[in-house]
Amino acid sequence: MGVQWFPGHMHATVKALRERLKAIDVVIELLDARAPGSSANPLLAELIGARPVLKLLNKDDLADPQRTAQWLAHYEAQPNTRALAWRASTPGAAHRLVPLCRQLAPHRGGMVKPLRVLVAGIPNVGKSTLINALVGRRAAKAADEPGVTRQEQRFVLADDVYLVDTPGLLWPKILAPESGDCLAALGSVGRNAYDEEAVALALLSWLQCDYPQAVLDRYRLGIDVAALAAMPTEALLAAIGRRRGALLPGGRIDSHKAAEVVLGDFRGGALGRITLETPQRFAAWMQAAQAAEAERQAARAARRRPRSESPPAAPPPDTTA
Repeated sequence: MGVQWFPGHMHATVKALRERLKAIDVVIELLDARAPGSSANPLLAELIGARPVLKLLNKDDLADPQRTAQWLAHYEAQPNTRALAWRASTPGAAHRLVPLCRQLAPHRGGMVKPLRVLVAGIPNVGKSTLINALVGRRAAKAADEPGVTRQEQRFVLADDVYLVDTPGLLWPKILAPESGDCLAALGSVGRNAYDEEAVALALLSWLQCDYPQAVLDRYRLGIDVAALAAMPTEALLAAIGRRRGALLPGGRIDSHKAAEVVLGDFRGGALGRITLETPQRFAAWMQAAQAAEAERQAARAARRRPRSESPPAAPPPDTTA
């Protein structure tokens, strides 16, 4: 089963966000630079509509710089959109954001028409850390766990600029299973929404393909890149577990513990700067997922069709000749 997580409070969040956006000029959408496509909420895009958007690829110090550049170019080519690689630890980084928002909404400003900015993004993407950097104090709760912010918060950034934070928003159904694995690998969904071993296997398959040297450097498995590429992911997870002492009585591999090791190393940056998707790869995932969803919907509609609406049976063969 794929990763799915849409807690009950999300329904209230969607309703509140839809209403709040009526009075918003610019949306700052925080994305995780390690999976920008998967961490971009399609429901949020629908709610935003044609409003200007500043897309921040957060945690870019953990992401592959070359792939980050690809994603920035991808977003900059979209209308009413600016994109920026961002990390909270860079001195003065937060001060660059307000001028960019002013550029996106030049008709707003001054005490009569203050600039109204909303920060949005999926859970655990770093919204609270961004707000704390903008406001210059610990104004919002920040934690390495999805779902910390549950209520809307408002902050004054300047005399004519105010900012609204909203709870992290996921969407009702994650169409592409690969995106679900990405979100789970990032830690952006609740731990009860996915199987850690399955997600670790998906992550390892990407690493084998795109970052084999990072795996070899981290775990020192005593093999070369060619051998790593040929190794089944289950065997690779077992080798990592053995190397890291994830063992059960009798010397058996503790696959769950090994999965926790891999996911923890990825999330903490111990494997290096890694990005799980490119714009082209993400587009292919979504195209395949949408085609599969269309087939499911067609099959469901066919099952619900009344018998009277069934296509007429073919006439019997003519036997008079």
